[in-house]
Amino acid sequence: MKLNVIDRLIGAVSPKMGAQRAAWRSQYEAYRGNYDASDSGRLQNQWTSQNLSAEMTDRYERDTVRARARDLERNSDVMNSILRAFRRNVIGAGLQVRTTTGDTDLDAVLEKAWNRWCKAKNCDVTGQQSFVQMIRMCIQRKITDGGVLIVKRYTNQGFLPLQLQVLEVDELDSTQIKPHKAGNKVVGGIEYNSWNRPEGFWIRQYSIDGYTSLAPVYLEANDVIFYYSKKRPSQVREISDMSSILVRTKDMNEFMTAVTIKEKIAACLAVFIKRTNPAGGSPGRTYQHSQNPVKYEGKRVVPGMIMEMNLGDEAQMLNPAGQGTDATAFIKAQQRMISSAAGLSYEATSRDMSETNYASARQSMIEDDLTYDEEKELLIDSVMNEVYESFVISCWLKGIISPVSFWEEKEKYFSHEWVVKPKRWIDPSKEANANGVALKTVQKTFQEMCAENGRDWKKVVDEVAEAQEYAMKQGIDLLSLVQGTAAETGVKEENEDETDGKSK
Repeated sequence: MKLNVIDRLIGAVSPKMGAQRAAWRSQYEAYRGNYDASDSGRLQNQWTSQNLSAEMTDRYERDTVRARARDLERNSDVMNSILRAFRRNVIGAGLQVRTTTGDTDLDAVLEKAWNRWCKAKNCDVTGQQSFVQMIRMCIQRKITDGGVLIVKRYTNQGFLPLQLQVLEVDELDSTQIKPHKAGNKVVGGIEYNSWNRPEGFWIRQYSIDGYTSLAPVYLEANDVIFYYSKKRPSQVREISDMSSILVRTKDMNEFMTAVTIKEKIAACLAVFIKRTNPAGGSPGRTYQHSQNPVKYEGKRVVPGMIMEMNLGDEAQMLNPAGQGTDATAFIKAQQRMISSAAGLSYEATSRDMSETNYASARQSMIEDDLTYDEEKELLIDSVMNEVYESFVISCWLKGIISPVSFWEEKEKYFSHEWVVKPKRWIDPSKEANANGVALKTVQKTFQEMCAENGRDWKKVVDEVAEAQEYAMKQGIDLLSLVQGTAAETGVKEENEDETDGKSK
């Protein structure tokens, strides 16, 4: 047993207490855990945690987290900067479908029918949003609320029987406990079988007054797309994707509000008149003028105010130092942490490019794209592919396509690809030259390059051939002209690079 300095000091007063303290510490150190993260000593005794299933962890806090996320969605500029970044980049200007059935005529028919169906009056049961607009809204609801329900409805309102209805997760009837099918279980308004596979959804119903609750409606799982991120095997319901940054975002908003109020007060010109010996007054009493009694209405400072003070009052301004001067650095640090927690860069959410160059902006874009790709993968696998397959079935039922072997070879007719419209380049000249080098060195194929630019490579070839044929008729060799321009551009780039190198 080893005595430290504190043990010796205590032992000088009471040898028994000093020995007991040293013995207790030695015993604690002997049986202390192997991980600092599991330590329950003085520094970590306020860190309480427990191991529960995902549903038990989220069930009693899901609604509160969702409500607070929605509050910040309505009132926080930082929250909206993150939401808009996802809206802008997950599908960009929109996803275009390219059918790959192997039948050129059938591909053309399906693509034409898809473009027509994507209009608001055909795809939305309310007739208010196009398909791309609905998807953007679903992305925002998924990021904010944690998930969203997309219900396939079959009506006679549009071009095809198939239409979509978007429901918020609030519509799930969490009070329902009796399953629709014997042997199933209902958790959070979703009915699961013994393998925890969703078989149905219980949707709340309301009367026209909006207050009277009616019996919930059961929807088969085949007609409902539940778009959410599953982060644990035991998770059966959604939780807001922004749950980890809500507190920091709220604190940042309150800080900015406080700094704004402070700066507004500091910018106000105000005059306080203090009377040393007001007529008609007496010490300890409020001065009352016969016509205009002095009052402190509102107790606030406004620009240009002139206020007469009571006897004994003295104007003192509270001027906390630091907030105004340190606000920029603090806000930047906070937003960097909030953005990184959302998987994005500071520049993507703040739109502040003052501290970046081409290389750093390009690197940030690459990292951000990896985050967007995760959401894009989930969106395509969970929502877009399911909707497209239902669309193809509706086209067959409607008679727009009529292959006899449809059900036997349905995977063939479901075959398709999603093409994302391209982003704007940071430096078009450098990007174009890089693509040219990648194409020459076979690091990329022509098909990949066209897909990155949101184009169908077959259509690109057809358009180039058509343009070349017309140019030849007019006596112009369009291909030679394009190659000559490209060569001149390459020489110009080399000269610029040499000039930059010499200047450096």
